[in-house]
Amino acid sequence: MAALRSLAGRTSPIRQLLNRDRKAIGTLLQDHSTLSGNTKRYNSSSPSSPLRDGPLKGIRVLDFSRILAGPFCTQILADYGADVIKVEVPGQGDETRSWQGKGEAAAWKDGTGPISFYFAAINRNKRSLTLDLKKPEALEVVRQLVKESDVVVENFVPGGADRLGIGYAELSKLNPRLIYASISGYGSDGPYAKRAGYDAIAAAEGGLMHITGHPDGGPVRPGLGMTDMSTGLYTHGAIMAALYSREKTGRGQNISASLFETQISLLINIGANWLNMGRDGQRFGAAHPSIVPYNTWRCEDGIWLTLGANNDRQFKTLCQRIGRTELLDDHRFETNALRVEHRPVMDEILDSVFAAKTSKEWLQVLDGSGLAHGPVNSIQKAFEHPQTVAREMVQPMQWDAVASGEWKGIGVPVKFSETKGSVRERPPTLGEHTENVLSEAGYSVDDIRRLRDCGAV
Repeated sequence: MAALRSLAGRTSPIRQLLNRDRKAIGTLLQDHSTLSGNTKRYNSSSPSSPLRDGPLKGIRVLDFSRILAGPFCTQILADYGADVIKVEVPGQGDETRSWQGKGEAAAWKDGTGPISFYFAAINRNKRSLTLDLKKPEALEVVRQLVKESDVVVENFVPGGADRLGIGYAELSKLNPRLIYASISGYGSDGPYAKRAGYDAIAAAEGGLMHITGHPDGGPVRPGLGMTDMSTGLYTHGAIMAALYSREKTGRGQNISASLFETQISLLINIGANWLNMGRDGQRFGAAHPSIVPYNTWRCEDGIWLTLGANNDRQFKTLCQRIGRTELLDDHRFETNALRVEHRPVMDEILDSVFAAKTSKEWLQVLDGSGLAHGPVNSIQKAFEHPQTVAREMVQPMQWDAVASGEWKGIGVPVKFSETKGSVRERPPTLGEHTENVLSEAGYSVDDIRRLRDCGAV
């Protein structure tokens, strides 16, 4: 054990080479793994260790997060070129690996698991390292990796990382430049800090469910984990800001994000109305609380059309396009404020108007009007949308673990003119890059075998 730690603590020839030329070491380690036959590899549209590009090229992220908020955050960093090492529990991995939907098992080849399309959707461009953090040998690996890392992301219950010995206070001693981002349900302190937090609970307690759904129905959870993903977005932005700050100060820092605080912040105009006027939020279905008309309407063919007229000029255009110019002379609809007051009447009129023609006919009528409008698409139609194609929002990649031989991922939504983000690597199988990562950290073949024998990896 002492010998293993001594070796890991030295700056090995491999590490020296890595610091000088990451491309060369990636090729060297790829060749070594291929020759040793220790790593099962799957085909992809790019090499297994491609040269990373993008605005975060050269940044290394050690990712202990699971489920959605953390992995969504680190996938953005990975898309932008960061080397994200996903640390997972041996044999099990991230819980989402087992979250296969109904009938999904048939889409994967036998022996691939644990894997799911849920996991794959938020873990591309990452490398998977398995570590049993309850083993002292595994913690030593973490300490060695932290010395060469820029960012740590974790979502243990507050205090959990400290109990394991991998909290910010401990790891920042090894690397004062380390940026350490913690994601939790309720934040690092306060009366609810130790409670488990999930997207739906934060949406409920943070007010989102109270204002989501139809007026005559109960509260509704949005169809996606919006609070989780918004927290991931906030955390990604905070990490970027901390990296920028580090360039000026030379020091890292601790970042604390939570689902609950994210959801409170997202209340925006609804929250402002309560804080300043004592007016509680209400459920408006697909409508807008402050703009009328702004809603969805069912057309003659059963397809729903969404449309908004955000100001009086747009309302005039709408009335002209739908052939109801007499509405412009109705004092109840003269201004947006009056239309909000007479919302039920306005909605009833437009319900009957849009029900008189098919969605295709209405789209033709509204084309070129300058009004924001469109059909409520199914998921299939959303991916078939011409703008989805034009903006390369579907990224296919060969992957022989998938029964069809091809995995399709969602593209990078933000485009850079110079340092482009990209989908370079398919999601990793559990522990796929363990030997590769450990080799980079200076562990020999014998060291890695001993780590396996003791159950640390």
